[in-house]
Amino acid sequence: MARDVAVRLEGLTRRFGEFTAVAGVSLEVAQGEIFGFLGPNGAGKSTTIRMLCGLLAPTSGRGTVAGFDVAAEAERIKAHIGYMSQKFSLYDDLTVEQNIDFFSGIYRIPKVKRDERKAWVLNMAGLGALRGQLTGPLPGGWKQRLALGCALLHEPAILFLDEPTSGVDPVSRRNFWDIIHGEAERGTTVFVTTHYMEEAEYCDRIGLIYRGELVATGTPSEMKERFMKDAVLEIRCDRPQEALAVIEGAEGVKDAALFGRDVHAVVAGARELAPLVRGRLEAAGFRVVSIGQVPPSLEDVFVSLIERRDREETAQKEYAQ
Repeated sequence: MARDVAVRLEGLTRRFGEFTAVAGVSLEVAQGEIFGFLGPNGAGKSTTIRMLCGLLAPTSGRGTVAGFDVAAEAERIKAHIGYMSQKFSLYDDLTVEQNIDFFSGIYRIPKVKRDERKAWVLNMAGLGALRGQLTGPLPGGWKQRLALGCALLHEPAILFLDEPTSGVDPVSRRNFWDIIHGEAERGTTVFVTTHYMEEAEYCDRIGLIYRGELVATGTPSEMKERFMKDAVLEIRCDRPQEALAVIEGAEGVKDAALFGRDVHAVVAGARELAPLVRGRLEAAGFRVVSIGQVPPSLEDVFVSLIERRDREETAQKEYAQ
């Protein structure tokens, strides 16, 4: 059964003088969907989410959130959404409970319901015993859950999260996503921006944005199948940073990038290229620990897409000259 559309964008664009931060983005997000907006820092993620939240007017294009126009009905949008930024939007000089009370007033939660919603936030955040403690000294993971609770106090239909896991530890990040999935199961639409590629696996669907342009959309599995026709070799060797240049120069290697302590190389055929790459590295004095084909990660997909985009732009410029 088709779900209602919670967010719809048609050519949404935002310019700052001569600089185009968001360039003609078009997409739809269904009610109850977790949609991940992924891309490197400066790609246009936060600018897009600020337009969707009614905090920034678009230069051109159209967009609706919960059925309201982002340009003409910004105040009505704010009443139907929750918003959490990477800085958490909390007041460090207020206690945990005072922060909840403050946001209850901002969201105009009826007095008869405030105690119930406060109890929910304290339980969800695990801060019941610390309700009287100042927010400032709290660990990042607890601040994160408190900020999420404050954004959900008024039970919004759509939740916007702008880099919500930046600066928190991996355990807190995973716990955070467990909460998000619980909200989505209750019907809340979640629109989340992140530059952590592994977090895309937690989303129902993702969009990759690069230099303000929406490069691709789809489920995580669709992205891997549709945009990674080539194989990925994982190469473990000493001095991977130096080895990268040698691998990139090997015939048949289309792209190569550091992947933790290893190097991932995009190649047309893993069986044929693996011995070639190994021989080239060993001839250059590198010790190869292992080399073999691995399933592509979303980071592999993203790197492949943006490098392909860069090559196309370079070719167009050269042709124009």
